[in-house]
Amino acid sequence: MNPKVIVSYDDTAADRDALALGRALGVAGADIALAYVRHDARSQRHREELHQHEAEDLLARGAIQYGDPAPACHVVTDASTADGLRALVEQELADVIVFGSDYRTALGHIGFGTSARRLLDGGPAAVALAPAGLRERGVVSFGTIRVLGGEGDEATRETARSLAAAFGAELSTGPGTADLLVVASRPEAPAGRVMVSAATEYAIETATSPVLVVARGTRVDFGVRVTV
Repeated sequence: MNPKVIVSYDDTAADRDALALGRALGVAGADIALAYVRHDARSQRHREELHQHEAEDLLARGAIQYGDPAPACHVVTDASTADGLRALVEQELADVIVFGSDYRTALGHIGFGTSARRLLDGGPAAVALAPAGLRERGVVSFGTIRVLGGEGDEATRETARSLAAAFGAELSTGPGTADLLVVASRPEAPAGRVMVSAATEYAIETATSPVLVVARGTRVDFGVRVTV
């Protein structure tokens, strides 16, 4: 079964970076969906319907930018973006959720937005983070993949090996730069949950490549070899 990937999308520049990363994961065999969380709680039915249509139009624009095959689109209503996305991930049994960086992040670096940070603290699926400006790099591909952590948890290394096989990439567990950083959750994280340490947060924030944080003990298997 193909892994399920949800891209948090609101048509901002940061979420277009997330879309670019989601597209790369889609090429590697994942089923991609876009999700937008709206916070409208107004009781007037016509205003509610209007906001629903606006959200659907926003996701339709994202689907057009994504290209073929068009991703599924989900509009979620919740007072909290993070809670809405968490509920959708659990409902859809998604394997990965993708975020862009905070809007104040310097180009080429990763900054945690509020929702991403919350799902990095006990979230139910792997979290992928796109550096600011990723959308401007053209087609996103991975020639080198680096693994950070994962001692005693083979799920992280297995996920990295799966992506390396898909992209024909070189896999490294040593220091240095790479096109993708695959990061393990903390050893004390519950099975199937994402949790990162302060040291890991620093490594992510100083990375200049996309990052994938793997849930404890939960491998994500990308089974399609990319052809260029």
